[in-house]
Amino acid sequence: MKVRVDQALCQGHTQCAMTAPEIFALRDEDGHAEVHDEHVPAAHEAAVREAVLSCPEQAITAD
Repeated sequence: MKVRVDQALCQGHTQCAMTAPEIFALRDEDGHAEVHDEHVPAAHEAAVREAVLSCPEQAITAD
């Protein structure tokens, strides 16, 4: 699975970083999410799917 955050949509609600902290981090300069590595280990796929569903701005895509 690959995961991406659309920076044009992200508003820094932090839901993804709270749901999958091993995958998402928040940028110091604006609090927007970024991914540590777009390639998600199988052990974290369920958390990433939850993060996709919990994003209020629908800024996260995973496939």
